[in-house]
Amino acid sequence: MTQSFAELGLAAELVRAVAEEGYTVPTPVQAQSIPFILAGRDVLAGAQTGTGKTAGFTLPMLQLLSRHAHHGGRHAVRALVLTPTRELAAQVEESVRTYGRHMTLRSTLVYGGVGFQAQADALKHGVDVLVATPGRLLDHAGQKTVNLSHVEILVLDEADRMLDMGFIHDIRKVLALLPKRRQNLLFSATFSDEIRQLAGGLLNDPAYVQVAPPNAESALVTQRIHPVDQGRKRALLAHLVRTGDWHQVLVFTRTKHGANRLAEQLCKDGIEATAIHGNKSQNARTRALADFKSGELRVLVATDLAARGLDIEQLPHVVNYELPNVPEQYVHRIGRTGRAGVTGEALSLVSPDEYPYLADIEKLLRRKLEREVVPGFEPGSVPPSGEAQPQPRGPAPRPQGRPRGATAPQRTARQPRRDQPRPERIRDARPAPRPAHEQRASGGDAERQPASNATALFPSSGAVYGHGGRADQRGARPASRERRREVPALLGGATRRGS
Repeated sequence: MTQSFAELGLAAELVRAVAEEGYTVPTPVQAQSIPFILAGRDVLAGAQTGTGKTAGFTLPMLQLLSRHAHHGGRHAVRALVLTPTRELAAQVEESVRTYGRHMTLRSTLVYGGVGFQAQADALKHGVDVLVATPGRLLDHAGQKTVNLSHVEILVLDEADRMLDMGFIHDIRKVLALLPKRRQNLLFSATFSDEIRQLAGGLLNDPAYVQVAPPNAESALVTQRIHPVDQGRKRALLAHLVRTGDWHQVLVFTRTKHGANRLAEQLCKDGIEATAIHGNKSQNARTRALADFKSGELRVLVATDLAARGLDIEQLPHVVNYELPNVPEQYVHRIGRTGRAGVTGEALSLVSPDEYPYLADIEKLLRRKLEREVVPGFEPGSVPPSGEAQPQPRGPAPRPQGRPRGATAPQRTARQPRRDQPRPERIRDARPAPRPAHEQRASGGDAERQPASNATALFPSSGAVYGHGGRADQRGARPASRERRREVPALLGGATRRGS
């Protein structure tokens, strides 16, 4: 392995900037990719986040651009870096400014969620390096505020994630605006068939760089599974943060709503936390990330989309509050820690309903992850008194029907309305049906069926009741086979074939 950045052929200004950041030895992806890029080759690189891939393309790109002056026209861009998320775009552009501080190259950043005009003004006189997300870049192209006809170098960073997010059509539109003769660099954590197809149409005789097997987890990350009931996950997370004296932990949930709810609950528990996801404004996301990096926030709760590309130096803890339903995403999540040679810890709080997801993850990793039950949080254990109980979501469970042939329990008379006399009690075991708008569901097997699925009540008839194929939910369903003939009256006159 090359022992210094100078031996890779980098200019003195770049070597100086790298040294000022405290780096002396290039990572494997840097050692392999930088010489190919400096030679003008197209590159297809497979590297996980945290392996130094950003510097792997930023350093040689800056050197190539510094070799000759800008000759493009108005609004012309010389190097274009496309990223899937705003956070990653901001971090890449920051790296461009950091490593190019001793050069006279200009860079700017373009992404959605912030003002358009300020970006247009920055592009007005042309820039050497433009870092952008696809959607906002196409907005600028449509408004003629950017000129991509002189691009010399194109970089697709985290190309697999861009395809996962549905950016393939935007990428094709961007490629149509670029000159045919250019250098192409494609970096991806995984090599799916879609990535290989994209590379085949984009790259010309590429050099192939692979520093780790696809979907391989970092050896610097300690992984552990904590089995726990779903309703006690939050209490366990708070317990781990407090007893471990954690000051910086990135927590993953599957949904934006779940991220918001968990962050709010942790704050009520006295733990500083906030959520970051796609529904947050860009200013809110930037502020949350800055507070987390500075240590003002102990817990950052994120969705997969928002967290992709987050570069947090020496992040010690990652927690999967909910396992992802795509096993490859687990590798991306835990890749937020164990970066730049620093060890990290990745914990997963797994409830019994998530065991199939865990099995898929272990199949991908080809090994069984360590299980550790936290005392007091054993699955099936009773929480101590005083611990907040999760509130049930959705409607209360409906009463189960009585077994066929069982005697109907005596109904408790309801309190009559003041303006109506008390109705006489009917001695028959089966009360007479009330009008549809007053009907209440009674016991029986039919009561357990979805209220909107009328065909499930009579699967052999195929009849549809009510409006738009939905049963009138105000009407009752018959509790037994003998009462099915009463359905037409209950459903407002609908008839059933064969009744």
